Amino acid sequence: MPVLTEVTSDTQFSSLIQYANPTTLLILYFHTPWAAPCAQMKTILSTLASTYPSESPLTFLSINAEDLPDISESYDVTAVPFLVLQRDGKTLETVSGSDATKVRAAVERHAGPATGAGVGAVGGAKAAIPPALAADPSVAPQKAVGEAQANGVAGASGGVTKDLSGYAPKEGQAPADAGAGSKEELNTRLENLVKAAPVMLFMKGTPSAPQCGFSRQLVGLLRENQVKYGFFNILADDDVRQGLKEFSDWPTFPQLYTNGELVGGLDIVKEELETDPDFFKEFAAAKAPATAAA
Repeated sequence: MPVLTEVTSDTQFSSLIQYANPTTLLILYFHTPWAAPCAQMKTILSTLASTYPSESPLTFLSINAEDLPDISESYDVTAVPFLVLQRDGKTLETVSGSDATKVRAAVERHAGPATGAGVGAVGGAKAAIPPALAADPSVAPQKAVGEAQANGVAGASGGVTKDLSGYAPKEGQAPADAGAGSKEELNTRLENLVKAAPVMLFMKGTPSAPQCGFSRQLVGLLRENQVKYGFFNILADDDVRQGLKEFSDWPTFPQLYTNGELVGGLDIVKEELETDPDFFKEFAAAKAPATAAA
């Protein structure tokens, strides 16, 4: 029976794609280890694969979207879990999310229904695929707080960034290393951080050295739109990394805020720009006036 194979390098992926039989249906599963719906999707795909006989022209590939950003970007992956069904180099269909019904229907549309009993089948019946995990993030309301202090540094492509990773709070506020402090102190700090700049990006790494493909893509969008923004490297502070997930009721990173309100992750920002190309206009860096010719 087919199995879900983990892709560990760009070279391995290129080889698998290059030497795949043109009639083989490739099911490319993009995931990250920290997103709960991805664990559900892994179970769904492993179970689904087990329902097909070993001679079926199917190949299930699992790809860490952060560790292999070039691959995920080539398939325009902006959120996980994300499935791409491909045959002979052509994308046939994509599925976003961990809805078991949608996943099975997509595979059966292009591979046909399974004809053999899979592992875990009882009395010749197909192995049951578990139901989808409900994990829809929502935006939590923000409280009004004072403006945080930070030192500005020059950003790329004409934008201006502020590094808030070493944010020093005002007197009476929770310190940056308040890991042992109360939840209330941490929330006070987070309230200040999300309002520390009109546009705040909480990312893995820094704009000059992003540590995940999604963060890198979002930084690229901000630069393309000449946005002035502050950023916080969540890898430098686990209190902020874990606390912000609950504070914002948004479990993944990067997270982008404007005027203290959560916009969302890379996929939401892309949707906003598609709907309104001027979404970032009010936050764009002012262009220097042209020098008059002598």
